[in-house]
Amino acid sequence: MDFTTLTILVLKKLSIFGGYGIGIILLTIIIRAAMWPLGISQQRSMRTMQLLQPKMKAIQERYKSDPQKMQQKMMEFYKEHKFNPMAGCFPLLIQMPIFILLYSSLMSPQFIQMAGDAKFLFVNRLDATMKTSAGVSHDGVLGVSKYDSFMTGKTAKVYFTDDSEPETVKITKPNKAVEVQGELTPGKNTDFKVSLDSINLPFSKLDKISKADIDITDVQTKEVESMTFDRKDGLLISTIPTKEVKSEFHFDVFALLVLFIITMILSQKAMMAMNKNANQDPAQQAMQKSMNTFMPLMLGFTFFIIPIPAGVLLYLVASNCFQVVQTIIINKQLESEDAKKSEKIDDDDLANAKKITEKE
Repeated sequence: MDFTTLTILVLKKLSIFGGYGIGIILLTIIIRAAMWPLGISQQRSMRTMQLLQPKMKAIQERYKSDPQKMQQKMMEFYKEHKFNPMAGCFPLLIQMPIFILLYSSLMSPQFIQMAGDAKFLFVNRLDATMKTSAGVSHDGVLGVSKYDSFMTGKTAKVYFTDDSEPETVKITKPNKAVEVQGELTPGKNTDFKVSLDSINLPFSKLDKISKADIDITDVQTKEVESMTFDRKDGLLISTIPTKEVKSEFHFDVFALLVLFIITMILSQKAMMAMNKNANQDPAQQAMQKSMNTFMPLMLGFTFFIIPIPAGVLLYLVASNCFQVVQTIIINKQLESEDAKKSEKIDDDDLANAKKITEKE
């Protein structure tokens, strides 16, 4: 079982609590809760970096004319204070493959066929991107635009010339298995071809294939049509009528993108508030504040251009909201730890002073 199938199965199980939108939010909570210890490590690392910043800056100033010596002293400084400057980046690196996995899952034919038209609150389709074309699935006519691309489903129902029972078999590389023969002209019949090499069967059985039922998905419109491919000249060939569809801007997905930007800015502000009492250089603090505003806007602009499904944006929004709550809770926990350490130091100092007094 591949990771995409596993992710979709998990979403299917979680959707019993209120649909696939709720399933995505619950999946986000599960993932972020599992990463809670890493979150503590990240915030502790950031807090330590802020506290050590003046000393680090002093080392850099002292050895600025000798970069090699400066690097050596910085490493000794990190070792002395048991500080890893990369610890704060590790949780972000862990989240990247999760984001890519969820993106590929929500763009896959499996999810589109199972729950692509699922609604959540103001979002009409969880698989919709900012600007897509709407198509009606399984109506026998494929809605297309001139430069659309296509992919097959994960499986095909294969029939044989020896009248043996048909088999449902896997298709290797569904995103590359199907090609348009000739030029794609909306409004005219279009021929599709699938190579026999894409059918996951032994060579002895491939030679006996007579036809196959395969689902074809338009990647741009998300429309799915079930087509029967007949064997001809070593290929599986099928023809389907098409009609032209026009692109549509989805304001519900745009609203979700705006919500992502807002929640990310709030998340950044929560992180900044955690360090408000730290001894930080004013110029560096101003630069960090600018970066915390610039980064959400830059990511928002990137997601405006790149087709991100609404379900992935929903995951990011839920993740940002979780991050805000997590930052506040962990910050209070770290403040409590610092208070206990400070109290212990004061008690030790008092005990030492008492001993000195008694000796005198």
